[in-house]
Amino acid sequence: MFIQEIKNKEIKVAIPLTKGTDKTRIKKRSILNEYGIPVSTKSEPFSQSCYVEWQIGYDVIASDTEKLKKTTLQDLRFIGANGKEKALYELSEYIKYFYDWNIVTQQELIDIKTYLQNMTDDDFLDNPIGHPELSIKRTNFVQKQINGFKFMWTQVEYPLLVYKFGNFEIITEIIIKEKQYAIGIQPMLYLCFPITELENSQNLLGRTANTKEFSSFKIDRNNISVFVDMLKLFGTLSRNHNTDAISIIDTILQ
Repeated sequence: MFIQEIKNKEIKVAIPLTKGTDKTRIKKRSILNEYGIPVSTKSEPFSQSCYVEWQIGYDVIASDTEKLKKTTLQDLRFIGANGKEKALYELSEYIKYFYDWNIVTQQELIDIKTYLQNMTDDDFLDNPIGHPELSIKRTNFVQKQINGFKFMWTQVEYPLLVYKFGNFEIITEIIIKEKQYAIGIQPMLYLCFPITELENSQNLLGRTANTKEFSSFKIDRNNISVFVDMLKLFGTLSRNHNTDAISIIDTILQ
């Protein structure tokens, strides 16, 4: 997501309301342990049960010139765990600003770096040996006849971890799924918050979204700790995430 405004030591991030992207979607659920259902915001009015699901990132590959334009810190770069040159973006971008504003402290980041450096391979969430409870489970196959077809049926369970940030109405969901193009599993991290956290010139509740409408999510000294904690969480997902998070901290501190 791109930064709309940086002013008075606050950052406003643009959140699209009308088009679900590969990064954000508007969903709804009445209670936390329900499965979120995507909302067609052009036809269905916003309600108290609506929330933003944001697959927040922390970098952008420097060679991708189009995506590189989205960050305001194009020149702050590091080498990622995959060997590619990357620039700070989204999560790392926000933390860098608040570090420069002396709101996020050097010691906070050093403490996170030390914590991440002390992690072993068994600690990472993508390691089923270290965390057997996070394994993807499948029931035994049974025959089921549906619409005249004989199917072999099984049920797949994907582990879901939910972390609540103190008293904030903001949570992180980490879902464990199979890798798309490789063998193994991958934890995927999402930032979720109610639409009432958004700033808009028109009240969202009770109305549908306008064409190509955006809303603003404000990051300030009161909630930047959420994003600092999220960087620490990212570093626990896998060895590659851990390496990236440590490199990001080094880049911010330089």
